Amino acid sequence: MLDTRPMLLLSDFPEIRRAELHTLQVNLGYKCNLSCTHCHVAAGPNRTEMMDRKTVDTFLQFIDLQNIKTLDLTGGAPEMNPEFRYLVTEARKRNVTVIDRCNLTILLEPGYEDMADFLAANQVEVVASMPCYNEENVDKQRGKGVYDGSIDALKMLNQKGYGVNGSELVLNLVYNPGGPFLPPPQEQLELDYKRELYDRFGIEFNQLFSITNMPISRFGSVLLSKGEFNNYMDLLKGAYSEHNLESVMCRNLISIDWQGYVYDCDFNQMLEMPLVHRGQQIASDRTHLSELLEKNIEGHPIVVANHCYGCTAGQGSSCGGALE
Repeated sequence: MLDTRPMLLLSDFPEIRRAELHTLQVNLGYKCNLSCTHCHVAAGPNRTEMMDRKTVDTFLQFIDLQNIKTLDLTGGAPEMNPEFRYLVTEARKRNVTVIDRCNLTILLEPGYEDMADFLAANQVEVVASMPCYNEENVDKQRGKGVYDGSIDALKMLNQKGYGVNGSELVLNLVYNPGGPFLPPPQEQLELDYKRELYDRFGIEFNQLFSITNMPISRFGSVLLSKGEFNNYMDLLKGAYSEHNLESVMCRNLISIDWQGYVYDCDFNQMLEMPLVHRGQQIASDRTHLSELLEKNIEGHPIVVANHCYGCTAGQGSSCGGALE
């Protein structure tokens, strides 16, 4: 896979600093039942990296010591980690909001048939990848048959109460562009999704999050191989909006990798750009979460590079969708 990191580090992106920390985004491992072309962690069925119980207990301790309100679980398919249910149960005991970034099809895999019931019983918010409401676009980006599986999983989640009007079970969908272009306006796209999915399948959901593809990992490699990397970076820089700097997710979030090391965001994690600690600019050594258990990192500088233009381009982009 071609590496975009050398082309991203020399950057003129503005300096930003941390605000109050309230969200832990935890990557439980890179194992996944899918291998999507837009996946910025290059997850897949043959990946073996998995967070262990000791590391899980470390950030449960961090939650106890810090004012953490939200635990955002990602992967890979986070449900494939054997510690997933333990972590969710312990976090909910602490009244922490838990988000499961679900690829939907995992809910249909052998051994995971009761996962939807588990999520509902623990009132886990489901954020489900659904890059389009049309079959051709989804299968092109995520693999043949994924669209049909995703529709079946969404119907099942609706049956459990997820996304249904009047229910407290939250189901949000995620749109990623199918190529090197910015997402369309989120509000209108959400209306299109709701109309198409309800009219065709009777499917309901709460919100649509539109997320810009980052020029890193698998997607960045595709851009390089097609000679489109520089054009895409020009697009992101040309659409830069200073207004979005106040709302970028890294100001209130830290990202934890499967080994427990800390980054400013999930994208920095994939670029091996650790959280600034002990005054380093781009740290040569990594900081483990255990080193930050009682530290206040508010006001610390955030490590930036050219991929950060993806979060500030146009309507902005975060794990919670558009910023504007």
